[in-house]
Amino acid sequence: MTTSLRTVNPKARRGFSITRPRKSAALTVVMLLFLIYAVVPLLWLVINASKTQADLFTTFGLGFGDSFALWDNIVATFTYRDGIFLRWLGNTLLYVVAGAGGATLLATLAGYGLAKFTFPGKKLYFAVVLGAVAVPGTALAVPTFLLFSQMGLTNTPWSIIIPSLITPFGLYLIWVYTIDSVPTELLEAARLDGASELRTFFTISLKLLTPGVVTVALFSVVATWNNYFLPLIMLSDPAWYPLTVGLNQWSSQASGVAAEPIYNLVITGSLITIVPIVIIFLFLQRFWQSGLSAGSVKQ
Repeated sequence: MTTSLRTVNPKARRGFSITRPRKSAALTVVMLLFLIYAVVPLLWLVINASKTQADLFTTFGLGFGDSFALWDNIVATFTYRDGIFLRWLGNTLLYVVAGAGGATLLATLAGYGLAKFTFPGKKLYFAVVLGAVAVPGTALAVPTFLLFSQMGLTNTPWSIIIPSLITPFGLYLIWVYTIDSVPTELLEAARLDGASELRTFFTISLKLLTPGVVTVALFSVVATWNNYFLPLIMLSDPAWYPLTVGLNQWSSQASGVAAEPIYNLVITGSLITIVPIVIIFLFLQRFWQSGLSAGSVKQ
């Protein structure tokens, strides 16, 4: 008996079941297809951004051209039409900082209040938030345009920033995360010590909510950065265009009646557009991953 006990794995003696990871050829193939689906467009974009205008139509899409013109295309993109692309980049950053930043702040405050405070109409308010999550943004674009037109705010940055401040899904995410991440006993202890609600929120709750806040910020930044339909109907002055609408205008110029040979600028501009969002994802992915799962597990 002594010999047999020594040969048994210690984890098995403590009641642990040892299971080896299962290998699935079908799942591997599916994941490989997803990887190809995600990587090939990015690869195509990088390769074609390094081609001249002539090479775009005479070479294979996933093959490099006769000359490497990536730097020349970048310079041409930023200098075309007195540097309008740089203006569009600045507009996009403005909309992201003001719109996505404000949306994250409001969602954090509202979600926290909805989770930790009791007030009249709380259930009705929560039902409205859940209903708003199911409404697509494009369905509200035209009513929003009519409202802002009556207020005289169309063709201004406010017509993009103000609608971006509302994120029902972000509010719901913070609400769910707050319930399990911020113990009510901890808040009551801080109140007994004489801390105000604002001090309790900023010194205690906000630190516990950091992963959830970063998650909401990422969603808001991506949504605002890629926002196309709302700026398209709200803005008529190219000086206020974001990158999405500006690049679409360049694409129309390259394929219209009086077409300009600027397809290489459209492709290079698209590559430049996705670089900041990729950097943000790579830098904050550890917060994003923890923010999606930590609030759903009770300790």
